[in-house]
Amino acid sequence: MTKPWIAFHRPRPEARLRLFCLPYAGGGALVYRGWSELLPAEIEVCPVELPGRGGRIRETSHRRMAPLIDEMAVAVAPLTDKPWAVFGHSMGSVTGWELARRLMTLTHTEPVKMIASARRPPQSEPEKDPIHDLPDDELTEEIRALEGTPEEVLEHPELMKLMLPLLRADFELNFTYRPLAGPQLSRPLTALGGLEDRETTNEILEGWREATTGPFKLRMLPGGHFFVHDDLTPMVVAEELLR
Repeated sequence: MTKPWIAFHRPRPEARLRLFCLPYAGGGALVYRGWSELLPAEIEVCPVELPGRGGRIRETSHRRMAPLIDEMAVAVAPLTDKPWAVFGHSMGSVTGWELARRLMTLTHTEPVKMIASARRPPQSEPEKDPIHDLPDDELTEEIRALEGTPEEVLEHPELMKLMLPLLRADFELNFTYRPLAGPQLSRPLTALGGLEDRETTNEILEGWREATTGPFKLRMLPGGHFFVHDDLTPMVVAEELLR
């Protein structure tokens, strides 16, 4: 049932917990493909593949949070038969937080920890500008400003023709998102941020304190918005999960 929602999964029967990893806007499970080699054997990495990317490229991307969470939670619920945690980067932080809360309802289990990375907290005001409605050239410039897409991709018309519909859908999901009804998270939550990320500052990330009634921690790491691609990030995630 978990297929096709979990990709690049390497089962680890000896692992202490499973870690669901949620991607940023436009990203997929491929972002976390190498994490199994970087994380200790106690952690079984479960990269989540959303519709519209990777092996699911022919599927329609979700533009609203509720149906995405409904489908995803049912699919991954069988993997909560051992302790589990959630990591999400940027858009993945709120999809991961919503997934955790929905799994609490479905499975009557709670995550060991939630790690939210490089995104405003769920209760924040929505994005001011609906960039998903911009013309292709203006949207491409917005994507360039985020500094997470290689210039050779941005300059490749065929690749951008494939990427822009997915990015529009993800940006619309982000823009229209409001917290869903569900239980309050009560387990530890760590927020991660990039020291050079001009948009998601440590003051903004402090707001994640309100996303749980449990212990809260903020850690700032070297790099900009896409510090998730640095090998340091999985090392920090492991520290937070196993300490």
